[in-house]
Amino acid sequence: MNEDWKQYRKKVTQEMRDYVPGEDISHVSVSPEDTPREGGKIARNSKNHKDQWYINPEFVAENYELVEEKG
Repeated sequence: MNEDWKQYRKKVTQEMRDYVPGEDISHVSVSPEDTPREGGKIARNSKNHKDQWYINPEFVAENYELVEEKG
């Protein structure tokens, strides 16, 4: 078993949008441990918008906060 796990902090913000229950997310990567549900987010790579993945509501709540837009 590989024990070389280390902690990393992101240097950038993460583009996300709300998951809409029932929407077609066949193009979105979903972990086998997750079942998409209300409160989850769809994240995308800001440099490759086709690279998208689902993030469950608990992980979003524990690790992200909305960046308020200036203007």
